[in-house]
Parts: sequence; C-alpha cells; structure tokens
Amino acid sequence: MDATAQGELVRTGEVTPPELVDAALQRIDALNPALNAVIHDLSDKARAAAADPSLPAGPFRGVPFLLKDVVAHSAGDPYHCGMQVLKNAGWVEPADTWLVDRFRAAGFVICGKTNLPELASSVTTEPVAYGATHNPWDLERSPGGSSGGAGAAVASGMVPVAHGNDMGGSIRFPASMCGLVGLKPSRARSTLGPDFGEYWAMTTHEHVLTRTVRDTAGVLDAIAGPGVGDPYTAPAPSRPFLAEVGAEPGRLRIGFRTMLSGGAEDAHADCVEAVRVACTLLEDLGHDVGPTAFDALDDPRFAEAIPVVFPVFIARELDRWSQKLGREIAPSELEPWNALQAEMGRATTASAYVEGIEKAQSYARGLAQWWADGHDILVTPTLGQPPFPLGHVGPDIDPFVALERLVGLTAFSMPFNVSGQPAISLPLHWNDDGLPIGVQLVAAYGREDLLLRVASQLESARPWADRRPLVSMS
Repeated sequence: MDATAQGELVRTGEVTPPELVDAALQRIDALNPALNAVIHDLSDKARAAAADPSLPAGPFRGVPFLLKDVVAHSAGDPYHCGMQVLKNAGWVEPADTWLVDRFRAAGFVICGKTNLPELASSVTTEPVAYGATHNPWDLERSPGGSSGGAGAAVASGMVPVAHGNDMGGSIRFPASMCGLVGLKPSRARSTLGPDFGEYWAMTTHEHVLTRTVRDTAGVLDAIAGPGVGDPYTAPAPSRPFLAEVGAEPGRLRIGFRTMLSGGAEDAHADCVEAVRVACTLLEDLGHDVGPTAFDALDDPRFAEAIPVVFPVFIARELDRWSQKLGREIAPSELEPWNALQAEMGRATTASAYVEGIEKAQSYARGLAQWWADGHDILVTPTLGQPPFPLGHVGPDIDPFVALERLVGLTAFSMPFNVSGQPAISLPLHWNDDGLPIGVQLVAAYGREDLLLRVASQLESARPWADRRPLVSMS
C-alpha cells in the first residue's frame, strides 16, 4: 500500500500505528542486508513514537518513514552527510529542522536514516563511510544518488515514502533508476530553516520519493510553505496539491527533447524510447506534442557557471564542518571527487563566484522564456542513460573521469535546479533488461499543480503500481 492508503487504515481503525511501524521494521530487517539503504537504525524511537497517544493526527499518522542523512536532521540522531570524518566523530544533531517538524506533524514515524554519497555530491550512492547501496532491480547497479538509499528503500517496499533532496537531480535520479515517482518542487516551496535560507545557493530542493502521484501530492501539502524569516517563498497554490490528482489539465502545449547538452548527440536509445512512449501517451490523451530545439538549454553560461560555483559549495562544507568539529578538516580526509572540488573552491575568488551566480541566473531567465512563450510542459529523459553499474562514477574513479561522466548524466536535470522550476520523474518505461527508465516532465515556476495533473493522467494511462523489483517483499 502507498502512504495514503496506510494513513487511511489508521484513520478507520483497521490497523494501529505500532502495527504499521513494526511491519516496516521487519521489512527493513529483511531487505537491508542486500540493499544497504538504511544506515542509521531508529527502531526504538520509532516504536515509542508509534505507541505514543500524542502522535499527531495528520494525514499520514503512523505511516513509517525514512529520513535522508543530509540537510534535514532529526533531534538526537546521527548526522553524517556520507562523511567518514563525521561517522568517526559520532556526530549527532540536537534538534529537528523545520522540515522534519513538518514530517512529524503529518504523522510520519521516522524509522531510520538512509544512505547517500559523501556530501550528497554524486549521482550514485557509494560512500566510503557506509558502502554502496544496491539497486533492488539489479543488485550490481546503482540506485542513483544522492537520495539513493531512499530510492532503494521505497522501491523495495521497506517504507511507502522517504525523504530526499535535490541539488542537481538527487530526487529524480533515484526515482528514474528505481522505478519511482520523484518530484523536485519549485524552489522555496518548503523551508530549509532554521539552519539555512538557501543551501548551495539556489540549487537545493526538498521533498520525497514515492510510488504514487497522490503520495507525492499529499506530502507536498503537508510540508509546503515558508518558515519564519525565509528569504523568499514559492507562490501559494490556489488549492491543495492533492486536489490536482485526477483533475483535468486541459489541452496542453507540450514539447520534448532527447538531445544532450549542446545538441550534439541523443541520450541513450532506451531513454529516447522512454520519451517516445510518454509522448505517444500524451498525444493519445489529447495534448499537442512536438519536438523542441530549446536552444536556451545549450546556453554556454550554464557550463561556465556550474564548475565555478559547485566547488565553492564543497569548500564551504569543509569549512562549516571544521568549525563545528573544532578542528580543521583537510581535503585529504574527503573522497577524491570532493577533495578536488574543495581545492578548486578554495582557489575561487569571491568575484569569480558572484560572476558564476550571475551567469546561472541569466541562464535561468533564458529557460523560463520557453514557458513564457506559451509552452506548458517539457518532456525529457530524466537521465542520459539507463541505470549504470556500481563503480561507474564511484569514489574509486579518477575524479576527472567522474566529472566527464557526470556531465552526460545530469544534462536534463541540473538546469532546473538552477531555474528553480518544478520537475517530476515518472516510471513510464522499462527496457529489455527489465530496468526502469524515468521520464522527466518540467513546468513553469510554481506550477506543480499542472505537473501533478499530467502525472496522474499518465499514471492512469500506463499504471506502474504492479511492478516490483527483484529485491522486495512482494
């Protein structure tokens, strides 16, 4: 059952929160040895919370939940961000972030914390600190990243929904590679407080991975809205996001693109086929669908800005954690990929960083113009290739080789972290190897309502709920 259905069972008295949580903990115990998705066991706290009469009576009361071990932290629990140095220090955060407060207020019971790459800076989940997470569809393949632990956990059925965050595709990648729904909401749809107003400049977005569109919408209703003192917020929806599921979107103008950045070559044939399938469905549903060149995606300012600003983010992480630990962390204490970025970031001048942000913002304006010119939805592959083997961009790969591979993988996702537009990956295709291939839909800023309407149309036209991976409880 999805989270919505489990919450309904509790509301009607058919099951109790302790029964739901105990069942989830049993599934985690059974599946995690093969997947390595959950790295911090919070089962004792979960059982206590589920049995507490004061458990909030939100829409997901008693529903088991997993928290990604970065950005959003929980009171008294380990918080390591995929870093060996924090694991060695036994770092624990003393308080919930405001987002975690909202998850709890919705009734979710946090059963554990999920694996991620070091500092959430990769598209695969293979940290030295905790080892690789395996894709439940094929244990030799990556589940994606950086929310790879969350993706593997939800796909295998450990829990119906799990927290993720997305700085360059980190919700959408695992959704694509694990056969899930993954929405990156509009920038500032929910709060990053109290720790941050924004994190890694404009790129960070928080939400969840789910198996159904209605869960994605229902959780968004539960967590959306500004926190006190947030520097900006997304425009408020006209009605609950859950009301958009099943609502008629009208006849939309939809463009699709399968070319990688620069327009020199197509994505992998399986990803192109996934887009073709999706576009055929959209045409059958009555929409106007056609290819689009979308020259703004190829604006060189993107390629000029990202290699400047992202290393500064990693350098800042190193300084932040050095201050918190009370000792200087050397780049050599990081994995090679992050060590290289930290050194590059420390060599970047303040002026060059600001120039990078300005170029990124100019690039984003160019993207937004496509929607301002009358388009409604852009359809692309989520990733440039199918789920790849573990080790393809892992910590043992030369960082310059990893960088080259990352560029092709993130071509369709990271632009919309820069623009802040909502984008959703849907599991609409499986290739001949039985691997899920996600399709990405992108709307104008603030238009999650439109994405959810179209996503629910596609979910009805090509259901995926009956598909289960090799490693699951089905």
